[in-house]
Amino acid sequence: MAKRVEHKNKKTAEGAIAPRKATASPKKRTVPRPGREKFLPVSRADMDARGWDTCDFVYICGDAYVDHSSFGMAIISRILEAHGYRVGIICQPDWNDPKSISILGEPRLGFLVSAGNMDSMVNHYSVTKHRRHTDAYTPGGEAGRRPNRAVTVYGNLIRRTYKKAPIIIGGIEASLRRLAHYDYWQDKLKRSVLLDSGADLLIYGMGEHAIIEIADALDAGLPVDQITYVDGTVYRTSGEGALDAVYDYHLLPSWDELNSDRLTYAKSFNIQQQNMDPITGQRLVEPYPNGIFVVQNPPSATLTTQEMDEVAELPYARHWHPDYDKAGGIPAFSEVRFSISSNRGCFGECSFCALTFHQGRVLQVRSHDSIMREAEELTHDPEFKGYINDVGGPTANFFRPACNKQLKHGVCKNKRCLWPSVCKNMVVDESGYTQLLRDLRSIPGIKKVFIRSGIRFDYTMADASDEFMLELLQHHVSGQLRLAPEHVSDAVLSVMGKPSRAVYDAFCRRFDKINKEYGLNQFVVPYLISSHPGSTMKEAVELAEAVRDMGYMPEQVQDFYPTPSTMSTCMYYTGVDPRTMEPIYVARDAHEKAMQRALIQYRKPENYKLVREALKRAGREDLIGYGKNCLIRPVPPKPESAPSGKKRPRKSGEQTSKRKRTGGAKKTGAVQQVGPTTAGGRNNHGTKQHGNPKAGPKGRPGSPGTKGYGPAGAAPHGRNRAAQGREGARGGRRR
Repeated sequence: MAKRVEHKNKKTAEGAIAPRKATASPKKRTVPRPGREKFLPVSRADMDARGWDTCDFVYICGDAYVDHSSFGMAIISRILEAHGYRVGIICQPDWNDPKSISILGEPRLGFLVSAGNMDSMVNHYSVTKHRRHTDAYTPGGEAGRRPNRAVTVYGNLIRRTYKKAPIIIGGIEASLRRLAHYDYWQDKLKRSVLLDSGADLLIYGMGEHAIIEIADALDAGLPVDQITYVDGTVYRTSGEGALDAVYDYHLLPSWDELNSDRLTYAKSFNIQQQNMDPITGQRLVEPYPNGIFVVQNPPSATLTTQEMDEVAELPYARHWHPDYDKAGGIPAFSEVRFSISSNRGCFGECSFCALTFHQGRVLQVRSHDSIMREAEELTHDPEFKGYINDVGGPTANFFRPACNKQLKHGVCKNKRCLWPSVCKNMVVDESGYTQLLRDLRSIPGIKKVFIRSGIRFDYTMADASDEFMLELLQHHVSGQLRLAPEHVSDAVLSVMGKPSRAVYDAFCRRFDKINKEYGLNQFVVPYLISSHPGSTMKEAVELAEAVRDMGYMPEQVQDFYPTPSTMSTCMYYTGVDPRTMEPIYVARDAHEKAMQRALIQYRKPENYKLVREALKRAGREDLIGYGKNCLIRPVPPKPESAPSGKKRPRKSGEQTSKRKRTGGAKKTGAVQQVGPTTAGGRNNHGTKQHGNPKAGPKGRPGSPGTKGYGPAGAAPHGRNRAAQGREGARGGRRR
């Protein structure tokens, strides 16, 4: 990948950043805010300044322009530049105006299209299908700057304007919609986005290998309809004998068969998820009416460590484009500006996560030296305050492939690495990541290194050594550790592909033991999901009881969101587990989903009616009363203000705690394990933390709801990135 191609009529682009030695002090050199000359052209004036008469590729994107390795558009455009190609950028064009995608002229080789780092529908709508009011990937956080189903809209806009120009789509939206898929927002199956967008090729996955192979083919004069051999791509073919030149393929059920039988779709999806490995994956063919076939080539080869380093150290400006300064910049950038991506891929394989379908199960890791160079570079940013927000990836403490077999023979098709328990062939080794954390905090100018990506606690529990746990607790937790057990019911956890409750409880005991040994006052904060497939009202009440036993009410709860091409979304649509074809209960009714969510936050007065109804429906009226184990009282809580709407004066000595308003449940604020044993804390998923870990009266922790500091910082979009995949080349920066 490092090799650059000399191209006629082009200036050779800059290569990758050369390795640098760490400086003795970060104060010796500071890097000013990069000017527009450091960015790729976004206007004709920028092209003229570079002496360009035309671009080789024009990249159309639903996100604003941030030239940073956490943004897929930046990765793909800089890789092309490193191979000698001229790339222009058009971000958030007006999809009602064809002139908006013509400002750079027609490119010599083709258009590249991405919705951005998130699926545009997830970006626009909450799980309740209400329109979001902000967009973190737009200047000033302004909403409404991209269309619904952006890849489809942009693709058709280009096709109407430039009839013959090659169009290559990619990014998280295209990747997860590459074959027939369930669309939650329209509640129906939709065709491959390749057909609906009018594009010629679709790149799925991260895309670095595929984009260069396509670019070189186009540059050599090969027509785009003949570029059918590139791994990691999807193309269409049609007509008599259309499959004569397609070899070694698995024929999937046709579009008509998928539409007529949901169980057929479940079987088809299972075949797809079994063919996501670059070594064992087969070519897949999905038939459509009128003799059209959508062909998915096998996945691209994973990147080597050297290639991961090269991608990370391309000459990014590491900032948003100067055109956005007046609007206040791009909110999403603040979450990743002082973070370091160390890996990609994930063998955790949670059912509700799109990472497996986008990045694959084989872990790819940057070298220790490359990560150290980036950290040292951060210390020269004039706005760096000494805190690295994150060093990780989809899962921070995965720092090598699950086993040696994967690199030679590929991943197992019908077995998972961590579920139902850790595979006997798993090589559990956190020592490399532990040493990296130690070395990072030794760099002059770095005060603390946080871990926001999250850790797999079952992987840590399989590690016989406490070396990583000690490093984590002593140096990388600031009061609370956010973990993601997601639920407490083993029945639901099994569907999720998560470890059993007993594993989480054991981790919490181990965490608490080390905390006490070292005199630390830290707490585990669990992240929970409501109404996931497999969760009936019985399991939802079980989760509420666990929250009661914690003495803590989660401020943020994620209701299950059926985003495209996850295993859980397939379950939601079909009502079966596609791996076993066994029926699974699914809460589809909006009111039932609201009840399951309300149960987790049963102490909120506004949830009283929903909680009472849920308990009655579950036959658990024993939890309505005045006993210590009851969730709510028989009568609704009194309103907080007088009928006039004015605040009622507080009587002398009157208590103002929420205990009185929330049905009498004692609020200690202690953030405990989901179970009988108290634990300690940190941040897993990058969501905004709630809960002050500092001790309150009589040594109890302060009340949840106060601003949390540490690994979480403020990351309201962290969970969306989980659904969308971290660092998606051509669209996706993590969960």
